[in-house]
Amino acid sequence: MPKQPETTTLPLVPLRDMVVFPSMMAPFVVGRRASILALEATLSTSEKKIFLATQKDPKIDDPSIGEIYPIGVIATVVQNLKLPNQNVKVMVEGLTRAEIISTNEADGYVTVVVRDIESGVPLTSEVAQYMQKLVEIFETYAKMSHHLAFEGVMSTLKLDDPDKFADTLASHILITTPEKQQLLETISPYERLQKLQDFLEVEIEKINIDKRINSKVKKQMERAQKEYYLNEKIKAIHHELGRKDDRSDEVEELRQKIEEAGMPKETKEKALQELKRLEAMPGVSAEATVSRNYIEWLVSVPWKKTTKEIKDIDLAEQILNEDHYGLDKIKERILEFLAVRQLVKGPKGTILCFVGPPGVGKTSLAKSIARATGRKFVRLSLGGVRDEAEIRGHRRTYIGAFPGQIIQRMKKAGTINPVFLLDEVDKMSMDFRGDPSAALLEVLDPEQNNAFTDHYLDVEYDLSKVMFIATANVTHTIPAPLKDRMEIISLSGYTHLEKLAIGKQFLVPKQKQEQGIEESQVDFLDNAIEELIDSYTREAGVRSLEREIGSVLRKVARQVVKHGPDIKTTMDRPKVRELLGKAKFRSQMIHDKSEIGLATGLAWTEVGGEILSTEVAISRGKGNLILTGKLGDVMQESARAALSYVRSRAELFGLDADFHASMDIHIHVPEGAIPKDGPSAGITMATALLSAVTRIPVHRDIAMTGEITLRGKVLPVGGVKDKILAAARAGITRIILPAENERDLDDIPSDVREKMEFNLVESMDQVVIHALDGTIVPLAKKLPEAESAIGSEPPIH
Repeated sequence: MPKQPETTTLPLVPLRDMVVFPSMMAPFVVGRRASILALEATLSTSEKKIFLATQKDPKIDDPSIGEIYPIGVIATVVQNLKLPNQNVKVMVEGLTRAEIISTNEADGYVTVVVRDIESGVPLTSEVAQYMQKLVEIFETYAKMSHHLAFEGVMSTLKLDDPDKFADTLASHILITTPEKQQLLETISPYERLQKLQDFLEVEIEKINIDKRINSKVKKQMERAQKEYYLNEKIKAIHHELGRKDDRSDEVEELRQKIEEAGMPKETKEKALQELKRLEAMPGVSAEATVSRNYIEWLVSVPWKKTTKEIKDIDLAEQILNEDHYGLDKIKERILEFLAVRQLVKGPKGTILCFVGPPGVGKTSLAKSIARATGRKFVRLSLGGVRDEAEIRGHRRTYIGAFPGQIIQRMKKAGTINPVFLLDEVDKMSMDFRGDPSAALLEVLDPEQNNAFTDHYLDVEYDLSKVMFIATANVTHTIPAPLKDRMEIISLSGYTHLEKLAIGKQFLVPKQKQEQGIEESQVDFLDNAIEELIDSYTREAGVRSLEREIGSVLRKVARQVVKHGPDIKTTMDRPKVRELLGKAKFRSQMIHDKSEIGLATGLAWTEVGGEILSTEVAISRGKGNLILTGKLGDVMQESARAALSYVRSRAELFGLDADFHASMDIHIHVPEGAIPKDGPSAGITMATALLSAVTRIPVHRDIAMTGEITLRGKVLPVGGVKDKILAAARAGITRIILPAENERDLDDIPSDVREKMEFNLVESMDQVVIHALDGTIVPLAKKLPEAESAIGSEPPIH
């Protein structure tokens, strides 16, 4: 029968970052309390045996048994020395491999029951040859790695036992602790020898790679030193011959540019200091490239060059009228600006913000201002910008750093007084890289922008002579501090007549030229442009109108190519329908007749004004209020406020106090796929609701806008001009407006204002008088069978 492995109970000392092999002498320091108690228990026995096992994670101070490798070494404590800090330095000698079977913790330390692992094998001739081969490989490894105890180690490897040979060799290889543990847990000496060969060959290859890398680095350093030496020698030779090299020419050229740039004193000193550093650097170094780029940016940015400004107000007015139709308020502001420039010698830069729907000419107006003033024009689009470095630039310490877009555009302008357009300023955003709108605060503040600091240039730059013009579609997304620094000028949508005039004067001639159509080949009648405005576009501006005119003329161009240049086309309404097909939009017109529970409201969108019908239906129910049409929170609250107002004045409106208890009220705003919100539909919903419950129709030719309170007060709203223009397009002739919006009527074009009747109201009582087509009789007695009347419609009075 085979001999059963012996088991022994021994104190356990966990090891950090080291593995002890059998037949190996190893010193280490014991410092943990449990380990010191285990060592003391070992020293109190005659055999002085202890079990050593390696921790899986050396950072753990008090490892559990699961955090210790199960296979370790039974060792004998040969020497021990107590240190002044209460730690104990010991020397141990490994005896045999052993495996932990069970553990027990008592008296502050852990004892383990271990089982010996037999690993002895006979020495054959093949194993002996393999051992000799490993000795040769190890000798190569030791010489390459400059092993300190090379001679002593080689003498210890003269062994006939493969087991001891493998353990001795393993203890002298510089490999990781997990790799050494892997060798310790490999029981078969043959397998252990094969793993040792693999480890040695890998380590030798690593040393070879390190040597090759070090050799290349050394050669590169020698080459750089050689180039530096030769460059310096060439400089000395040129100096002796009285010549200048290319590098000197470059430095002198930069110095001359610095002198001519007109920089402020502090900036010039910094540029010259950087040039001095550049002169001392090797031309091929990375630092020289950074310094050269920095100096080139300093000298390329305008510091004193200005454009001579046109101060002729009549000429400026003529240019503005040539480029744009209407926009009188903005043209007036520009001419005021030019007048002030004539009276004041050093005025501060102007910061305007054009706010309006797409396509009304905000960007093109900025170009016209530049032309009218004779200034250079530069544009920076801020849509989607979310990095502060886009405004201020990156610091020079970053690889590939550049100045921000402000400085880059100033370089492009080449003067210190351009017209600088900040396009789409309302569409900036922010993230972890910073807030670009906060960086713009300094740019757009007349009190600060004379000392704007870009992170890359790191010097003060004067932006006070720049005329900044920002554009935006809406203002509520612009941060309040930024909005406070700009003069807001609103551009509302164009009227029908303005669009017609713009189409005749600007768009048709422009598109004829772009499509290659001669003036004599197409006669574009006014009613053709009106058809395009009414049936093929729905916008506040004229961008879509221009596209549709282009589309019509392209079809004409095809006919010209097909039938010859002598063809002549008269473009009228029927011809437009023939070329473009069915209408894209149905005209928003007034209702055919006055109806109960149907009122016309006015709404504002980013593309201009719209008319908005509001419908109310009454049905038997339990007093529920149903709101549909994708209404926002504010609009739903307005509907509830309208209902509460009607309920609070039920008897005055000829209704029972609890008229709503037995009916459900459904308020719907058509075009349900489009989200709607805002308080301005309050009086519209209240009027439609009152019409439905009193059975009195609402006048079909009247539209209204205004916020309602619970007490029936009518509060002012915004977007009045756009709303009234939308009403005019729909053929509505009477408008109900809050009295406080009377001041907005001055902005309405005179041709529109003359055709309309405006009813200014302060309360819902006045709204009811103007809006309802009939008279409300206050309740003298409870109306009989009120519910039976629901659904019937009396004749219109």
